[in-house]
Amino acid sequence: MSKALEGIRVVDLTHVQAGPACTQLLAWMGADVIKIETPGRGDVTRTQLRDVPDVDSLYFTMLNCNKRSLTLDLKSDEGKQILEQLLRNADVLVENFAPGAVDRLGFTWEHVREINPRLIFASLKGFGPGALENAKAYENIAQATGGAMSTTGFEDGPPVVTGAQIGDSGNAIHLFGAICAALYQRTHTGRGQRVQISMRSGILNLCRVKLRDQQRLEHGPLGEYPNTEFGDFVPRSGNASGGGQPGWAVRCKPTTEKGANSWLYLVIQPQVWEPLMHKIGRPELIEHPDYATPEARLPHLQDTFDVIEEWTLQRTKWEAFDELNAINVPCGPVLSSKDLIEDEGLRAEGMIVDVDHPERGTFKTVGCPFTLSDSPVEITRPPLLGEHNAEVMRELLEAPDDELARLAERPV
Repeated sequence: MSKALEGIRVVDLTHVQAGPACTQLLAWMGADVIKIETPGRGDVTRTQLRDVPDVDSLYFTMLNCNKRSLTLDLKSDEGKQILEQLLRNADVLVENFAPGAVDRLGFTWEHVREINPRLIFASLKGFGPGALENAKAYENIAQATGGAMSTTGFEDGPPVVTGAQIGDSGNAIHLFGAICAALYQRTHTGRGQRVQISMRSGILNLCRVKLRDQQRLEHGPLGEYPNTEFGDFVPRSGNASGGGQPGWAVRCKPTTEKGANSWLYLVIQPQVWEPLMHKIGRPELIEHPDYATPEARLPHLQDTFDVIEEWTLQRTKWEAFDELNAINVPCGPVLSSKDLIEDEGLRAEGMIVDVDHPERGTFKTVGCPFTLSDSPVEITRPPLLGEHNAEVMRELLEAPDDELARLAERPV
């Protein structure tokens, strides 16, 4: 069976997380992704956060499956010439170097377009135009400047970053979608185009509901927030749902000695109030004037969730979930990374996958977050550094066999 992007060749000039996560999605959809790496060193994540000495780290392996590795010194004339030849035979170039780095190598958009007018040239940077344009970009800095951090955490604490990598892996999905759109447009126009995204703008896109609330705040306090005071910007809202229905995380009966991660998140919709109160043994609150309606409950939300927590503390998070889910109360257990990596449902869905590696052995990785019925994803191991030098050289470069052999053995 053919894949959605079969026949598409991608020159991958990305490193660390955001770029590699994007090109891995392209590879999972069937594109031939050729990862260009520095000879002798490769992507910096090959050695970062190693858990096994002298073996590619999980940081690298989980972001670079299904790719081929070619080592090139892009500061050498010969390396640049080979890259030009690769671009002539490619459909997409993806890079996430620091601002201006690719231009300084000589591969400006204007020059790349001359090399191959059909090429999609995609870039992911930290910031767009403005005061931050040349700032160094890291995940947490992008969250701080994109709107996520100021609205995450509790009112009486500092701003907090989310554990989800919304700046890196989140924007990888934004860039993946933009590249696919550009490839589709090329089927009509025959032309490539420049595709650009900043981490900050992608995070802002994910924070649009906070800009919704910023405008609502001009007309008075936000009733669904637990905050007692409001300034002139959207505050940190703790565990409030922010969707118009009150939600909160409540404690449950611990299942381990340490009692960590024994929490359930639930949302109180108006239609579940009566069955919920019956379930937790507090039917007197159904018609109580302080609790009978959503409006009446707003000043008493903390008391409301305290009452529910008295009930959940007598049950594990899964027991509480089963009972509340049976009466249609929206809820879900707070699952740890350990819970998730052992989840048989995620394994059946293809979201937790075992991959065999020649040096590391078997490791687990996160699978493709979406499915296409006509383009199934088969996850293959990431490449060793320079593993495909000879293969790529012979496939894509026009040179005598002895010259190709030299390039493959001593990558430029």
